[in-house]
Amino acid sequence: MRAIAIREPGGPEALEWIEAPDPKPGAGEVVLEVAAAGVNRADVMQRRGLYPPPPGAPPYPGLEAAGRIVEVGADVTSWRVGDEACALLAGGGYAERVAVPAGQLLPIPRGLTTVEAAALPEVACTVWSNVFALAGLAPGETLLVHGGGSGIGTMAIQLAKARGARVACTVGSAEKAERCRALGADVVIDYTAEDFVDSGPYDVILDIIGAKYLARNVEALQTGGRLVVIGLQGGRRAELDLNALLMKRAAVHATSLRARPPEEKAAIVAEVRENVWPLIESGAVRPVIDRTLPLADAAEAHRVLEAGGHVGKILLTA
Repeated sequence: MRAIAIREPGGPEALEWIEAPDPKPGAGEVVLEVAAAGVNRADVMQRRGLYPPPPGAPPYPGLEAAGRIVEVGADVTSWRVGDEACALLAGGGYAERVAVPAGQLLPIPRGLTTVEAAALPEVACTVWSNVFALAGLAPGETLLVHGGGSGIGTMAIQLAKARGARVACTVGSAEKAERCRALGADVVIDYTAEDFVDSGPYDVILDIIGAKYLARNVEALQTGGRLVVIGLQGGRRAELDLNALLMKRAAVHATSLRARPPEEKAAIVAEVRENVWPLIESGAVRPVIDRTLPLADAAEAHRVLEAGGHVGKILLTA
């Protein structure tokens, strides 16, 4: 098979289209022939040498993919050769084939193509596990999503609205503001001109920025509010005012998905299939895809992602 390898940490030019050995399914795994893979910020971090794959994961980037099952390992009973599926991966999606634990597979939602489904696993699992399972966003509460035009942001807006929450988001352009309103955002804040604190307070904040926003995120929380940090685009270290948390009886969570063991990922995938897939199949939630590019053009996909002008997901097609 062919795959995208990282020659050495660096810019998009560090991504190389190479010949690679075919993966073999271990016990409880299948091999997926990839039709499309999602591009995520974590892939950029891996390319830069800042986010190595967990032990046992393929060295190639790619945290989600969709395609057709071509091999089934021992102990797999719920999937067969020829089935189409999308998958949450620990790595390896930027390849023509990838081995994945069967518990991390999801069926292609009715009404979507296999390529479209590649835009779903990472964002759906991230939003569900953090906003709902961890932070417990309830109907009638207010969610603030930083980066409303991102893949995570576009999923969080739709899913929170579909489950009865009020949604605010931050964006950096008028075009993204318009797109986020169309997805259901009640309040859209242009972070280049406005302070999101002024539009609060918020019951739950989903944050991809990290250190730069920590103090203001805590300030913006409602009493009993929950801040969930899932990214560090604005730095790793900041001072936390514990008294502000105490006075608000608030909580700060910091989580990641990639390094969790397969059994934890399988539990999240099962919850997503039960709670999110019906909303996708009904049309209440849809994948937002900015563009598709050939897998061999992964470097260009990374340039587009880093430029920040996209809305939703960028996909690589095999």
